[in-house]
Amino acid sequence: MKLYKFTGGRCNASGCKIKELREAAGLSQEQLAARVQLTGLNLNQKAISRIETGGRVVADYELLTFSEVLDVPVCILLGKDK
Repeated sequence: MKLYKFTGGRCNASGCKIKELREAAGLSQEQLAARVQLTGLNLNQKAISRIETGGRVVADYELLTFSEVLDVPVCILLGKDK
C-alpha cells in the first residue's frame, strides 16, 4: 500500500501540533505515551517520536485519544483553529 505524504514529506498533519502541545504541558514523550496508554491505546515513546517527526501516520482513533489526553479539540491537532 502506498502512503501519501503530507506537506514537507511528512506522513501526518498533526505531529507538529502534538509536539507543541506536549511541550507546552511540560510532558516528555514518555509521559505522553504513559497517559495515552492509560486510555487503552498502546503507543510507546518511540511511536510518539515518529508521530512528532512526521514519520508515522496517525489514525483517526489515535487523534481522538490525543485530543482527549491533551485536552484540545481534534481540529486544533490538525492545525485548524476553528
